[in-house]
Amino acid sequence: MHGKPTRRQAREWAIQMIVAADLNPPENINAFITDEWELLAGSDPDGILSRNQAAVRQLKEFAEERVAGVLKTRDELDALIAPLLDDWELHRLGTVERSVLRMGVWEIKNSDVPAPVVINEAVDLANWFSSPKSRALINGILDRYAKSRA
Repeated sequence: MHGKPTRRQAREWAIQMIVAADLNPPENINAFITDEWELLAGSDPDGILSRNQAAVRQLKEFAEERVAGVLKTRDELDALIAPLLDDWELHRLGTVERSVLRMGVWEIKNSDVPAPVVINEAVDLANWFSSPKSRALINGILDRYAKSRA
């Protein structure tokens, strides 16, 4: 990523952390997030994460809110997602798809970001981190979840 960081970038950071936590569940969420920032900073060619600008701090907080929210309520999120999978089991999904769905449901449920924006961002994240085939799955499940809340 080049230029000014955006909420999209913050969601990318959050998904990378959520995927890591799915693969190796942390005992201490705050320590995990701190460690993950150090890892992400090591693979940050533009040095965005090392900048101490208000905008970067806000985006890190935005990402951390999503990571902590997903990790603290994972079982609840899984219980909301599972019935939407139509004869498919959550553990059979790819790690990226499962993580994107968890963050998408968390965001629709807990943030002031409009559901269509959350869904669009989730579809883009799945496409970026997984495959274009994930787009329809992510879109369909999050759309059903958003409509069930309306």
